[in-house]
Amino acid sequence: MAQKKSMPSDLALRIATAMHQMGIDAVPRNYELVYEAYAGANPELVRDFIALGKYKSQAALDELGRKYLPHHHEASVLARSTTMVRDEMSNFMTLLTREKTSLTDYGRIIGEASKALGDTDENGQSILKSSIRALQQATERQVSQNAELEQSVTAQSTVITGIQKELADFEATKFTDAATGLGNRRSFNKALARVYSDAERPQACGIAIAELDPGPRLSGQQIAALPDHLARHIGGVIQQAFPSSGLAVRLDGVRFGFLLNSGDQGEIVRLISLLRASLRGTEFKHPKTGRSLGNGTLSVGICTADGAGNAFALVNLAEKAMARAQAKGGDQTSVHGVEDEAPVGRDWLIYKK
Repeated sequence: MAQKKSMPSDLALRIATAMHQMGIDAVPRNYELVYEAYAGANPELVRDFIALGKYKSQAALDELGRKYLPHHHEASVLARSTTMVRDEMSNFMTLLTREKTSLTDYGRIIGEASKALGDTDENGQSILKSSIRALQQATERQVSQNAELEQSVTAQSTVITGIQKELADFEATKFTDAATGLGNRRSFNKALARVYSDAERPQACGIAIAELDPGPRLSGQQIAALPDHLARHIGGVIQQAFPSSGLAVRLDGVRFGFLLNSGDQGEIVRLISLLRASLRGTEFKHPKTGRSLGNGTLSVGICTADGAGNAFALVNLAEKAMARAQAKGGDQTSVHGVEDEAPVGRDWLIYKK
């Protein structure tokens, strides 16, 4: 376990060194992009990052960032959407102005025709016929313009709907893991912050931190080489077996976080046990060879909100509980703060402080 704890700092050092060697500015958006590339959680990002060459311009990095880390480029997305909305509103105002002018002309022609109706002499009849022809032409023109206006309004409505969808999709990418469709660490942190919005009375809930166990046919090296493939498999199981009332996220690699809306440890353990059983009953296969990698198991650590003073402590205690489950051989659940001398085994729940 000591080796595991040193990995984040080692990775951070590698990233800082790599950024310096490639001449990449040490700004947050660049750091996260390089971190994601070196972590290898997204093979497509890794491929595109390598394709930029040894020396990467800021423009090229930002283009990559807009594709894979759009939350850092929110301002540009909003600016483009604002410009599009402004242009559509300007076009609409132009249409309304033209329609107003057209209606004014139409009203004038109707007035002239009404006046001609009052003339009974021969000259008046000629004026009436002329007014009727003008009124007929104006009516046809108005009908055509009304149809054009309706089409323009429909087209603009489609554009505005598209802008709304783009903004909604963009907002979703900030809190969604692309590989699994689950929430990401950002969504987990946001939810945890709400739990302790009232520090004196945190919400009655609990969290679980889970990580895929290496197995006889699934080594740690294979897990490190296939994080997205394995995470997608686990994510599919989670979406079927985990209650929709809770929050399930992919934290990184093959590590997942769960927020359950219950402060009852027994109920949380029950739900996690169902999830573990569902995963244990499915089989991993190598994405290229199709060779069986065995059935997946999870080591899980649980902590309830009333057992921690803040969000950081809540996650830390759940991670420590998970580490105890891993130390016992994996495929187990450990709950923080509960004493129970249950026998250690793959189908037992381990409760240790």
